[in-house]
Amino acid sequence: MIDPRPVAYVIGRILIVLAILMVAPAIVDWRAGDANGFAFAQCAVITGVVGVALSLATANGLGAALDVRQAYILTAAIWFLVPAFGSLPFWLGAPGLPPIYAYFEGVSGITTTGSSVITGLSEHPLGMNLWRGMLNWLGGLGIAFIAMIFLPLMRVGGMQFFRTEGFDTFGKALPRATDIAKQLLVVYVALTVIAISAYAGLGMPTAEAVIHGFTTVSTGGFSTNDSSFTPYAPPIHYAGALFMFLSSLPYIRYVQLINGAPLPLWRDSQIRAYFRWLMSAVVIVAVWRVLTAGTGWEIAFRESLFNLTSIMSSTGFAAGSFSGWGGLMLVVAFCLGVIGACSGSSAAGLSVFRVQVAMAVLRRQIRQIARPSAVDPVKYEGRTVEEDVVHALIMFITSFILILGVLSVAMTLLGVDRESALFGVWTSLGNVGYGFGPLLTRTGTFIDFPEGAILIMTLAMILGRLGLLAILVLILPSFWRR
Repeated sequence: MIDPRPVAYVIGRILIVLAILMVAPAIVDWRAGDANGFAFAQCAVITGVVGVALSLATANGLGAALDVRQAYILTAAIWFLVPAFGSLPFWLGAPGLPPIYAYFEGVSGITTTGSSVITGLSEHPLGMNLWRGMLNWLGGLGIAFIAMIFLPLMRVGGMQFFRTEGFDTFGKALPRATDIAKQLLVVYVALTVIAISAYAGLGMPTAEAVIHGFTTVSTGGFSTNDSSFTPYAPPIHYAGALFMFLSSLPYIRYVQLINGAPLPLWRDSQIRAYFRWLMSAVVIVAVWRVLTAGTGWEIAFRESLFNLTSIMSSTGFAAGSFSGWGGLMLVVAFCLGVIGACSGSSAAGLSVFRVQVAMAVLRRQIRQIARPSAVDPVKYEGRTVEEDVVHALIMFITSFILILGVLSVAMTLLGVDRESALFGVWTSLGNVGYGFGPLLTRTGTFIDFPEGAILIMTLAMILGRLGLLAILVLILPSFWRR
């Protein structure tokens, strides 16, 4: 039987941290004379009490090591339960959403999807927008860091947690998970500070710069404006595209960089492919806009660069009238959202790495048609990819496509039109944050989707954030047997 105490203890500690963090937006709203500060205080008390109770009730389980099954349960519990408490301010405070829609907003924040059901963002209390940014930032890599703080207390190095989180340590650049976590945190915080400084230096108001810094580096995409980045000056668009790209690279390469090894970052074929595919898409869409709509070259390039980087990095910011372009843009955007950015970052989707290996497998199969008796192993960066890795990758891609199709059909059965259903599941499963379709036309948010569709998209966001298999493994009866 699986001992739930270590898992509950970590969840309790994370909830205590979450409760403490709620104090920041409470203070912001109190200082502004907004009663929403009291709602945050109430939510902090509820979250803190539950966290303390869980921690005290399960403290006697600290002597046990966290095994692989407990690590998977912990991962799932974090991404299902933490958003429930993180969403309390959206229910009990501004904007007063119904519980299901509040949970959707919380899950979207923690999973760094960036989809929203809140309209009139600039009219709501600043504390609420700050909390949305904090949820994105915590979800980017912060939740992993928080968990890693407490895993050593249970006498476990923590590599199991990194494995279930989908981290790729690229040859174990550092020997211990706690060392990885510490240096990843340094990189994460440094990128956040630099992004905030850049936004503020380019003219973005300080509070908005802080929130957008949080949501850019986490590839979360929550904004303080209904129109996202559209109101800001062109230099801010270019800065946003740059930081979205940098934040969706493998973080372990930054760790190697600060440890005096810059070459892996430069030589990484995944990063090179990411840049090459993204820029090819930007040029294609920009040229298409110039030729079909007569858009100026600079505007076409800037808006294509910003929006397509946002989609492929699974951030979810928008600039200009991109969502209404239709045609070729929708095809390109859909493909980029499915591919996603780099493995080892907070971005979602299939990941460039998996697509590269899948393409290598396809090339091998084509070659074997001509030479069926030849020994032709799959290679990546000059190294042979083991067959069990190939099989796991094919299973992952197949599962992704199957779940995308099944959930899209389920959405249509609930009365959602086909375009809104397909792109609703696409944006959720890929943690993209963008919305396309008739149901988003009125507000640009998902508030007009029925509750059943909201629940489907909420599940898809969690599945996408955890790479599908970390959740699907929990439904296997063999997982629960010794």
